[in-house]
Amino acid sequence: MLGEYTITGRRAAEISADIERAVGSGELQPGQLLPPMRELAMRLGVNPNTVAAAYRTLRERGVIETDGRRGSRVRPRPASTGREAIRVEAPPGVRDVSQGNPDPALLPDLAPALATAARHPHTLYGDRPVVPELAEAAARALAADGVPAGPLAVTSGALDAIERVLAAHLKPGDAVAVEDPGWGSFLDLVPALGLRAVPVGVDDEGPLPDDVERALSGGARALVITCRAQNPTGATVSASRADALRAVLVRHRSVLVVEDDHGHGMVDLPLRPVAGATDHWALVRSVAKAYGPDLRLALLTGDALTVDRVRGRQRLGPGWVSLLLQRAVVELWRAGAIDPQEVAGAYGARRDALLAALAARGVAAHGRSGMNVWIPVPDETGAVSRLLHAGWAVAPGARFRMDSAPAVRVTVSGLDARDIEAVADAVAAAIGSGPTGRRYD
Repeated sequence: MLGEYTITGRRAAEISADIERAVGSGELQPGQLLPPMRELAMRLGVNPNTVAAAYRTLRERGVIETDGRRGSRVRPRPASTGREAIRVEAPPGVRDVSQGNPDPALLPDLAPALATAARHPHTLYGDRPVVPELAEAAARALAADGVPAGPLAVTSGALDAIERVLAAHLKPGDAVAVEDPGWGSFLDLVPALGLRAVPVGVDDEGPLPDDVERALSGGARALVITCRAQNPTGATVSASRADALRAVLVRHRSVLVVEDDHGHGMVDLPLRPVAGATDHWALVRSVAKAYGPDLRLALLTGDALTVDRVRGRQRLGPGWVSLLLQRAVVELWRAGAIDPQEVAGAYGARRDALLAALAARGVAAHGRSGMNVWIPVPDETGAVSRLLHAGWAVAPGARFRMDSAPAVRVTVSGLDARDIEAVADAVAAAIGSGPTGRRYD
C-alpha cells in the first residue's frame, strides 16, 4: 500500500506498466517511496527477481530512481506521458511571465515565405531529405561562426536533434554531463532515454571547467552545452571559457560533445564553439526563437559518423522534415525577414532594464543574453506563491535545477517599461534582497 494506491501485477511487464500508469495519473507522486523489492514480491506472490526486473525497466524509462539502501522512489520529474511539467497556472488577472516564449511582435510574418515555398512541386518519397539551398546557406553561416565543416541534417527542433545525437552514441545507464541549472525539457529527456544526468555548475560564461572535468573523469560519456541565451540563466559561452573547456575536452577525446545554439538570430553575442575538441561532436542551430516555434526546424552538423547515424535512424522513422518548411526558412533568410541585431536589442533592452531595476532594489539576478532573467531566492515555493498573489506568475526554478540553489525565472519578452518596475517591486517584496555570487548555486 502506498498511500491509497496498491501496486498490482504478476509479470515484470505488468508490474512496471501498473506503476508507470499510476505515476502518469498522479496516484503515485514525484518523490514517493516504492516498497522494497522483497516486500513487494511477497505481497504480489512473485519471485523477487520479477520485481527487480520491473524496477529496472522503470529506471531505464526514467520513471523511478534508486539510491542504494534508501530504496527506490518516483523521480522528481518522472518521464511519464501523463505528468505535466512543473509550472504555475496563471489565473485571470495574473500576468504570466513564466512561459519562455518569444515576443510575437518580433517574429516574422510566415505567410509570404510559406506561399513561395508552396509553389515548388510536391515532395515525393525518395526526394533529398535536405533542401540544397538550405544546406548551402547553413554551411556558410556555420563556417562564418567558426564551426568546423561537417555534414548537415535537419531535425524537428533542437530537442529532437539532441535526442537523436545522444541515442546515436549512448546506451541506457550511461552518464551525461548537463548544465545545472539547465533547460527543463532536456533535464526531463535524459532519464527518459535511460541515461543518468551528472550536474555541471554554470555561471554567466557557461559551464564551469572544473565541474566538467570532474564529470568526465567520473565517467560521463557526453557533455551538452548551451552556446548562447542559456535557459534559464542567460549564460553565453565566452572566448576564454571556450578555451578552458577545450583544454578539458582534449583530455577526454572519446566524450561526445553536443552544443545547442538555439539563440542564433536573437542574440548579438558571438558564437564560441568547442566543436572538434573531441572525436564526436554535434552543434544544433534552431530557428524557433527567432522565426517562430511552430516551424519545428533545427539544423544539425557534426562529425561524419554522428550525422550519418542520425540520418540513418531518421530515415527509419519520420524520414525527413517537411521540405515545405525547409523552403520557407530559406525564403525567410533570403528576404531578411528579421533583423537579428534589432531582435537581440529588443530583448536586451528589456532584460537589462529588469536587471537594473532589481539591482536598484538590492536583488541580484542573472541574464547575460536571451529573453530570460534568473533570480536566486531563499525560498522558492514561498517566492512563487507571493509573486502569484501580487499578480505575477513566474517559472519555479525547480523546473530547471538538480543540485543548484533555489531561484525563479522571469521571461521578459512580453514586458514593457511600466511592467519592468512593477515586476521588480513584486520580486523585491516577495524575496527581500541580498547579494549572490556569479555561480548559480
